[in-house]
Amino acid sequence: MAEAQRMQDGLHEGLYKDMISRLVPYYQPILALDTRRIMGYEALGRIRSGEGVRSVGPFFADKTVPMAEQIRVDRNLREQALAKFAACDPEYGKLFINLKPSWIYQTYVATGELPTLQLLDKYKIDPRRVVIEITEESFLGPMEQLRAVVDLYRDYGCLIAIDDVGSGFSSIDRIAQIQPHILKIDIHMLQRSECHSGYYGVMRSFSTLADQIGASLLVEGVETEQDLQRAIEIGARYVQGYLFSPAVANFRPALSFAGLLEAGLDRRRARMLHVERHWSAEAERVQLAVDQVWEAFANRGCAAGDDFIEALLDGLLLADSPCIRLYLCNKDGIQMSANYQRVSDGTWDREPQYQGHNWSWRPYFIPLSAQFTDRPQAMVSQTYTDLDSFDRIRTISVPVGSSCILFLDAAELEGER
Repeated sequence: MAEAQRMQDGLHEGLYKDMISRLVPYYQPILALDTRRIMGYEALGRIRSGEGVRSVGPFFADKTVPMAEQIRVDRNLREQALAKFAACDPEYGKLFINLKPSWIYQTYVATGELPTLQLLDKYKIDPRRVVIEITEESFLGPMEQLRAVVDLYRDYGCLIAIDDVGSGFSSIDRIAQIQPHILKIDIHMLQRSECHSGYYGVMRSFSTLADQIGASLLVEGVETEQDLQRAIEIGARYVQGYLFSPAVANFRPALSFAGLLEAGLDRRRARMLHVERHWSAEAERVQLAVDQVWEAFANRGCAAGDDFIEALLDGLLLADSPCIRLYLCNKDGIQMSANYQRVSDGTWDREPQYQGHNWSWRPYFIPLSAQFTDRPQAMVSQTYTDLDSFDRIRTISVPVGSSCILFLDAAELEGER
């Protein structure tokens, strides 16, 4: 039995040695929207065979392969990738190296060493040019322990990225503990957001999260122009994917995809200028209608309330407006009127139960109130998801006299996203 096991182990050893002899690193470019340059490359493993070159990914996903052999293959690839990177011009930017959290933690606990940092020393690579990408994988130990090991890379000068944010094991706890420089978004969430507002909202929230922790957002898997447009919209600083290039054997000139990025940014800018001009014109139109009705009310000494809103509606001044709901608040955020909700036949339902609600807790309210005090004119919010209907809407805010604000909720334009 022991002899059979030794033979089997020897066979496996021979297979792994043969595999290592055929390993080669490939590099997928990562592009920066601000500079339109290739800002770096993700190092990915490939294996040569008689049929060409294929990914090593299935090998690392195979649970029957001993972890020690996976680590050995991974380190071989990593050293090849770093050796080639060290020999290239610094204009090629940064190199993203994928590391499994369990591997780096177990290695450090067992040896007190981090082999990747030793390779940086060996090849005299500036650590500021290396991004340690913590891959999507469960980590069973306390997150504080993983953070302590990751901090060794950070303190050495490397940047830190977290892969596949929003899926699998890349939880908020991991992000909060590690405080990465870069958040990489799972492409499947980007694709789902095309037809599901819930996923779209989550995608936008990662942009806000990145802003709050001082990180940059990287969207990987960008394959189409539509993917690129959505990545720009959700606040990506960096993009990566087959729209630009698959992983390739050699580095490319930094401006290889500048024209493609510039065209995508131009299309986004032109579309959004058209949208914002539309909403600006709509806000001016509503402001004129409100001022006209308010002048008559003020001359009669009437206060703003339900009667004022009904006068707006009775005068058909909002008949052609995209408005679906309107209500009045005072400058303290207290709702002074009922909600008026447009129904399918174009008429309006009065919902008195909202009167007296305090909306000053909404993040937008205090800045809005201050702005109205300094410069009383209609304003339009960014698009957001309605709390009740879950529709994507904008809100037009219009000063009424010196003490009230009229809010008009309107559905976003077709094709606005």
